[in-house]
Amino acid sequence: MTKTFAFCAAACAAVVLTACGGGSNGDSASSSQVAVDNLATGSYVVAVGSESAPTIGKYYAAADGSRLLVLADSTDRATQLYRKTGTAEWLAVPAATGPVTVALLRSTALTGNSATLASLAGPYAAQVASGMAASFTLDANGNITAGTSSCKLSGSLAAGTLPNTFKLSLNTSGCGTLPATSTGVATLDADYTPAKFRMVADNGTQLLDLWAYAD
Repeated sequence: MTKTFAFCAAACAAVVLTACGGGSNGDSASSSQVAVDNLATGSYVVAVGSESAPTIGKYYAAADGSRLLVLADSTDRATQLYRKTGTAEWLAVPAATGPVTVALLRSTALTGNSATLASLAGPYAAQVASGMAASFTLDANGNITAGTSSCKLSGSLAAGTLPNTFKLSLNTSGCGTLPATSTGVATLDADYTPAKFRMVADNGTQLLDLWAYAD
């Protein structure tokens, strides 16, 4: 179920992350000395790290100043998230232990997605851990109802401010180490095909990254 982003290889080499003492202390989301470059309203593919070994990321920017940057590992699973609401300070999840500056030297805009909740309605399955999957149903109003799997996912999707996303509220039960409650976004992107959408959320300390496939 992993995805690759080979199409953006040229852009990857042009984006650099500068971090001083960055990392995770596992305590809480951190706004202390976290700075991320601002991009105009839209959604983007970016990369951070060294030019010789970049890490792929997706960046979402809303007109009200809200921003979300999701960085992934080699399996395309989220490992670090930076987010802000409106004019508030940036937050890092997992929390930063020192000053972090994300410097985007170049970015590539993504095509907009006009999907609606009604068009996404249907049964889904998501792999939540090795050997563990969760079934759920999304209705036309954005309600997420748990299926018959032992791992239960429930919650809701609603209109959000970040482009190519819906606002996500998610509850889990019997899903191993996943947080019991979290908030974030469901992101829509052609890169995720055959997955219909990706759910990226956190509870302030822990990330959750689930890919939803039509069941």
